[in-house]
Amino acid sequence: MIINRFLLLLCLLFAGSVIADEIVLKDSHPTNYMIKQGDTLWSIASKFLRDPWRWPDIWQVNPQIKNPHLIYPGDEVALTFVDGKPQLILKRANSSMDNLRVVKMSPGMRASPLKRAVPTIPVDAIQQFLSRPDVMSEESLAAAPYLLSFQDERLITGAGNTVYARGIIPGSSSRFGIVRAGQVYKEGDEVLGIEAIYVGEAAVNNFDDPSTLTITESKREALLGDRLVPAVSQKMEYNFIPHAPQEQINGNIISVIDGVSYIGQYQTVVLNKGLEDGMEKGHVMAVFKKGKPMKDRIKDDTVSLPDEHAGFVLLFRIFNKVSYALVMKATTEIKLGDIVATP
Repeated sequence: MIINRFLLLLCLLFAGSVIADEIVLKDSHPTNYMIKQGDTLWSIASKFLRDPWRWPDIWQVNPQIKNPHLIYPGDEVALTFVDGKPQLILKRANSSMDNLRVVKMSPGMRASPLKRAVPTIPVDAIQQFLSRPDVMSEESLAAAPYLLSFQDERLITGAGNTVYARGIIPGSSSRFGIVRAGQVYKEGDEVLGIEAIYVGEAAVNNFDDPSTLTITESKREALLGDRLVPAVSQKMEYNFIPHAPQEQINGNIISVIDGVSYIGQYQTVVLNKGLEDGMEKGHVMAVFKKGKPMKDRIKDDTVSLPDEHAGFVLLFRIFNKVSYALVMKATTEIKLGDIVATP
């Protein structure tokens, strides 16, 4: 799966000036580029393509490239044309070692730093959101087991301490995540979901009413009334195939993580569209600033100015009615309420 994804991602780096569906090379694109530490496939693609998120539409496999599913710092990407058609050549940093004969040697050990393959988007910008926090419905949060009391009649507690909880069904799970209701995501009067802030994790010692648990991990202090959800191991995904939704989807930015007023590149925003709307990981949405209404003094009426393109976001976590998206490009100031639409 990872190999197939990277094949798609790598082949972004070649295209003709115009290929089917208006995929356009940038006028200032390089012919060669040396991969550097800190690069992402999106940033590399943006050096070659006007619309870097379009790379899956133009991929092709070059059989001369060994293991083209991964790109590492030190590798070189070259854009060439064969019979008038663009082609990607990947020069591996250690390619001179590929065809050496095998030599039998005595056992030995040496240490060398491991290179990490180039990710699609900046991992540091989204890592905290890949497994936590979560988004829950009003109903599921209200029905979840809750912390009733703490050992020694404490009002707050943390890792290593005993807690008591109600609502745990015997045998349902022996490990629980502790969460706290955070921001309420709404569209008008409708609640789309509630942020479940991760507090920590607890293990059941004794099923009863109330049940006895020990907090095994804490990221913040646990409070009376915090909720319990079954702990599920979630594999974190760092690479996403950027693609547009197949249908026209229109929504809005309804929240920004950390509550800042100005939204810029590599900040995480919340969209009012989710699984129920057909959203997927890797979907790219264009951002537009709503055109302001203006008074026409000549005709004595009001007209709205055209919406203004403001950037692109890439969705990386999808819930039932909302999604988390990373701002990949901001050409102008982005704010709460701005429009997102299929590009």
